[in-house]
Amino acid sequence: MAVRKTIRLLDILTKDFGFSDKDLSLYFSGHRGYHVHVEGEAVECLDSMARKEVVDYVTGVGFDAELHGLGDVNAENIGSKDAGWSRRIFNGMLNAISSFQTRDFQEIGLKRNAADLIVNNRDLLLKNLNASKPLGLVKGFGPESYGKLVEYSRKSQSARVDTVVTTDIHRLIRFPGTLHGKTGLKKVEIPIESVQDFDPFKDAIAFHEGTVNVEVSEAPRFILGQEEFGPFLNERVELPTSAALLLMCKKRAELSL
Repeated sequence: MAVRKTIRLLDILTKDFGFSDKDLSLYFSGHRGYHVHVEGEAVECLDSMARKEVVDYVTGVGFDAELHGLGDVNAENIGSKDAGWSRRIFNGMLNAISSFQTRDFQEIGLKRNAADLIVNNRDLLLKNLNASKPLGLVKGFGPESYGKLVEYSRKSQSARVDTVVTTDIHRLIRFPGTLHGKTGLKKVEIPIESVQDFDPFKDAIAFHEGTVNVEVSEAPRFILGQEEFGPFLNERVELPTSAALLLMCKKRAELSL
């Protein structure tokens, strides 16, 4: 999930804001998420309010379908632009209409009969969508279904970011190579093109040598590096340094002297 959201954020930054790969650096945070650093003259002077505007855009907060010409079921030219939220709404609708089954449409708020109508008219809806024709031309496809699809598209095409961190111009950002106190893993730079291949439980390990004796209170089975550990319950074990450190940082183990 975190990787997928990070890829979407990178896509928005490059296609909608026009940043190049040279402006962006990607890091694994050492814990659960990723940090995207944006550098350059265009962002150096952004204050908290300007950063909040960027956050609102990438998360889709305050999105107004009317302002994008997508306010009703008879809207035309959905996704006719190369970038921006009009195109993202198009991508979201294209994904839903082409792949969702009845249950999927119900999960985003459509009633059963409306969901069945879309499934049964999938080809015609896709034809209209790709030809920039109104979806309302399909008999029975009404404003409520259209609105649910727009809202699904907004959510699915947005990127999740930490609003507090992004807007705080005084916050210190973890330095690359340092350890995260909740995992003992390193903050590691990742080539943008390799983000899908990155494995934090292999590529962010700080200690590759030595063992440590620990008293483990409780820990589920986990994999670190190329080894599998656990499950453990109230036992003293000798573990590789990285595995012992992870459990101690998670407060599931204590050093055994």
